[in-house]
Amino acid sequence: MKDRETTMEALKETLREFNEARNWKHPVLNTAISISLEASELLEIFQWCDKKEAERVARETDREHFVEELADVLIYCMDLAISCDVDIVSAIEEKLRKNAKKYPAKG
Repeated sequence: MKDRETTMEALKETLREFNEARNWKHPVLNTAISISLEASELLEIFQWCDKKEAERVARETDREHFVEELADVLIYCMDLAISCDVDIVSAIEEKLRKNAKKYPAKG
């Protein structure tokens, strides 16, 4: 298994190549809107589910749709990070550190 940084760099390069091959330049606002729209699609999958059913649906039913929408959210997030020159891995690590302080582990 590749280490996370190598994998992230490979994904970023693949995304850059994909966008360049199509001459796609996503304005920051459009990318942010796309993230919101794709996240809404995820919510739509689970909106009528209770907690246990939502967990089951995420694992079984509509799995392909769920995974596709999740991947879209991540692609747009990566695209936004690239266009704004943000090291997304470091940003996530920092946010997790902040969350660990804000929400300490129990026990």
